[in-house]
Amino acid sequence: MKYIVCEKPGHFRLGDKDKVSRKKGEALLKILRVGICGTDIHAFAGNQAFFAYPRILGHELAAEIVEIEDNQRGLKAGDLVSIMPYLSCGTCIACRNGKTNCCTNIRVLGVHTDGGMQEFISLPTDILLPAKGLNAEEIALIEPLAIGAHAIRRAQLKAGEFIAVMGCGPIGMGILKMAQIAGAEVIAMDVNQDRLAYASRAFGVKHLVNVTEDPIAAVSAITNGDLATAVFDATGNAHALMSGPDYMAHGGRYILVGLSKGELTFSHPSIHAKETTLMCSRNATIEDFEYVIEMLRGGEFPSEAYVTHRVRFQDMIARFSSFSNPAEQVMKAIIDWE
Repeated sequence: MKYIVCEKPGHFRLGDKDKVSRKKGEALLKILRVGICGTDIHAFAGNQAFFAYPRILGHELAAEIVEIEDNQRGLKAGDLVSIMPYLSCGTCIACRNGKTNCCTNIRVLGVHTDGGMQEFISLPTDILLPAKGLNAEEIALIEPLAIGAHAIRRAQLKAGEFIAVMGCGPIGMGILKMAQIAGAEVIAMDVNQDRLAYASRAFGVKHLVNVTEDPIAAVSAITNGDLATAVFDATGNAHALMSGPDYMAHGGRYILVGLSKGELTFSHPSIHAKETTLMCSRNATIEDFEYVIEMLRGGEFPSEAYVTHRVRFQDMIARFSSFSNPAEQVMKAIIDWE
């Protein structure tokens, strides 16, 4: 079977190996689509946290069940499924409290263990979610959208409140749209004018702020001087992460979705004066996946606009570097493994 491995920063290799066998308690899956995300791009560039080489990347996955034993969930061969790519231990304090997304022993497919850039993979049945009614491309979008859904659930958004999202990449765009669905007034923030234009054109975002042009004044003007009651960082950029409280209202929440490898510094008087609620949002839970599946089934999310680039797996290595090139205006790239 074919697979693609990132052997070291800046180097992929397309290889061939024996087809994997199904283990007890697992399902043998045929990979249909793999979404490319910031984690994959950072791993290729050599600046991804919690990472070791060589590694088969890929955790935004759509698959078809090839073999599976009898199971209580009624999954069977031929079913299309989403894969929740977080392998949790089930016994640590986080897992016991239902926060499997931040398990102390978590292993994420494509990061801590090999992921889905391969024709077949054998995975535990309990991380598979039936996705009846969705096509393979939509299924591959479930995981990145679940990241945003988890962040929004953490923030406990209220209809009508002004929220700001820093970073109009794939995760940020998902947060923007799902916040709209929740009834929030959304402010999109980015340094890239093309991304802001895309947020307006494809997702109907009315309030756009170019961060290079006095963003605090812009957010203040939009909110009648109040600033945003919830600010989400979806950049992972240290400078952006440290600027987030500047756009936040007194009594507001700051939700860190993006991940930086370095240290962050905040002015304590500034965040203390606002009685800032500072929270991180990591991965997602089964509830977030189920919410996104229903959202996609209901046609509330513009999947066709979200996926901007498609590539066959044979061509992925040659095309991969272009996915991080701003001139290519990539929002979401999808690899076809069929």
